[in-house]
Amino acid sequence: MDNRQAMGSWLSGPRAAMEDAGTDFGYRGEQLGLPEEGPGSIARPGRRLGALAVDWALCVLIAYGLVTDGYGPSTGNWALLIFLVLGVLTVGTVGFTPGKRLFGLRVVELASGRVNPGRALLRTVLLCLAIPALIWDRDGRGLHDRLARTVEVRI
Repeated sequence: MDNRQAMGSWLSGPRAAMEDAGTDFGYRGEQLGLPEEGPGSIARPGRRLGALAVDWALCVLIAYGLVTDGYGPSTGNWALLIFLVLGVLTVGTVGFTPGKRLFGLRVVELASGRVNPGRALLRTVLLCLAIPALIWDRDGRGLHDRLARTVEVRI
């Protein structure tokens, strides 16, 4: 192995290095019994971040216009509270927020396919903390999804 191969494997990360060594990890969602592509497959990070941005912008707009009457130091706090309420109510009832619906995503529970309000509350509280959402497993699920036993899939 020359220095370029060693540097390339280091830059690509441990998964790419293991795949180069012959390990087969399969596709994202295979361990969960989900299809590789199309409806019901694991949502890609770009769509998830886009949906999150739309939901956050909506919550900031509501806080800005209806609660704080202009932008102030408390607008972000109100937006976070509105984001929490929006997530619990919409994911706990219909399975998606406005941003998720716009991007063609849905949150489902692994066992039943529907998310109950308790799991939606746990998932949304952990999402508001941000750190659990930044820790992903090999299927692309955040820690908030793993702890709530949910997965975000394409519609």
